[in-house]
Amino acid sequence: MPQIFKFGGYIIFFWSNENKPTEPIHIHIAKHDPRANSTKVWITKKGKTLVCNNNSQIPSKDLRKLLVFIEANSKEIMEKWYEYFGEITYYC
Repeated sequence: MPQIFKFGGYIIFFWSNENKPTEPIHIHIAKHDPRANSTKVWITKKGKTLVCNNNSQIPSKDLRKLLVFIEANSKEIMEKWYEYFGEITYYC
């Protein structure tokens, strides 16, 4: 479970056991205990975010701040995804 960032008390990470073929680029967010079903956010080709689910039940105010942070760091996230998985596709 590669941790990408910690921000505002949350862990932003990739789930290392992705399905094959690898899903489009996305990150997961959890407060304490990273899991495969933690909140999932797609990263678009333009570096924007799209919430797939909020399974971690992150409060709206915190989630908005996290999405701004993720978009501001989307280029680095894309680079880390490619380094880790060796390929990159986009949901949209």
